[in-house]
Amino acid sequence: MSISVTFNSAHRIPLASAFFMARRPVVDRQQNLAAHELLFCNFFATAAPVAAPAEQPASASVLSDVYAHGLTRVIGDLTGILYIDIDALMSDIFQFLPPQNVVLEIATLRNPSPQVIARLTELGAAGFRFALVVNDDDEDVRKLLPMVESVRIDITGRSAADLGRLCAAFKAQQKRLLAERVETIEQFRMCLDLGFDLFQGYYFLNPEILEGRKISPSQQAITELMSLIASDADNADIEHSIKSHVSLGLNLLRLVNTPAISAHRIDSLRQALMVLGRDQLQRWLQVMLYAEPGVHGRSILPLMAQATTRGRLIELLAQKLRPGNRSFADTGFTVGIMSLMDTLFSMPMEEILKQIPVVEEVGEALLQRQGYYGKLLSLAEHTEWKTKNDAQLMQATRELNLSYNDLYMVQLAAFEWSDHVTRCMH
Repeated sequence: MSISVTFNSAHRIPLASAFFMARRPVVDRQQNLAAHELLFCNFFATAAPVAAPAEQPASASVLSDVYAHGLTRVIGDLTGILYIDIDALMSDIFQFLPPQNVVLEIATLRNPSPQVIARLTELGAAGFRFALVVNDDDEDVRKLLPMVESVRIDITGRSAADLGRLCAAFKAQQKRLLAERVETIEQFRMCLDLGFDLFQGYYFLNPEILEGRKISPSQQAITELMSLIASDADNADIEHSIKSHVSLGLNLLRLVNTPAISAHRIDSLRQALMVLGRDQLQRWLQVMLYAEPGVHGRSILPLMAQATTRGRLIELLAQKLRPGNRSFADTGFTVGIMSLMDTLFSMPMEEILKQIPVVEEVGEALLQRQGYYGKLLSLAEHTEWKTKNDAQLMQATRELNLSYNDLYMVQLAAFEWSDHVTRCMH
């Protein structure tokens, strides 16, 4: 069963609302993926210069779209944290949402009305869980605390002392703490020491370049095999290379015997090579590079999920923009999944490209974000919303003549594929 998207059929089911969506990773104290936070911004159809699209809580109509197209396609088997507005809170959309799969995130309300309190109580009784976005421990926050499971604190610009004061206050109320916008490993360690339970941010994407860093033996075996494929070596040489690294051969057989690859049992490397073909083998070797155990104390799964999402997203965008050009789409996948290898290897990208040969267009995209592949990679990075305001996202979609509907459908397929692959490789 291959997970894919058909654009013609997708366009027959247009979104009712015009929005962009970001799925931001949330990790636990062991740095394993624990949840996905979903944020939204309005899409402005004007061709004029745009204002930056600030993240906004989801309206009832947006939630309806997310539900209609499959919430599990967005969040997989993890928890989805939905940042919602008051109109959505008071709507009837929650009769369709599974309470066990979502946490409803709400901004602190000034003087919350009896109707809002009653609604929170009603939904809580139905099994829904709430997170409260807080800036301080004030009277309005205290009114809502009894009804929420956790609090979300944006750590931007806050000192350790200030954060420690808030953590102590909310821990005393037995609330789980989610640190928002953790962008460096130093910030993660600080929040870990302060007692935060969950961490949203992209600190794990930032490369820690280590002088003299060497690729591990298993990763070296994979890169050598990738070089053989790139040089158009004989199948016998490729098979011999795999057999000389037992763990690589076993992992490859395990991978090809998943539903995403083959519905029939594959027992030999020769058969696996025939089933996969060289292009697909190259793709799965790229994925397998991210299947190493934790790097420098970090869990690798969040990085793998992000890299495979980028790869699949760019592949599907390439397929959408240049239909029928399989080679173009395959190269797009390579650009996306290789874009985080500097983080994976703790090495400069220039050094990595000396060991893993790529065509000039791929190198330009990875090093300078130049060329058509560079534009696609930049768009994929913008969809991650590392900043609160990202006007570049809308600008990039206009330049590529993509609608918000196009992008959303591609994101759904990329999330679904990445989640499936990450589970298979774990």
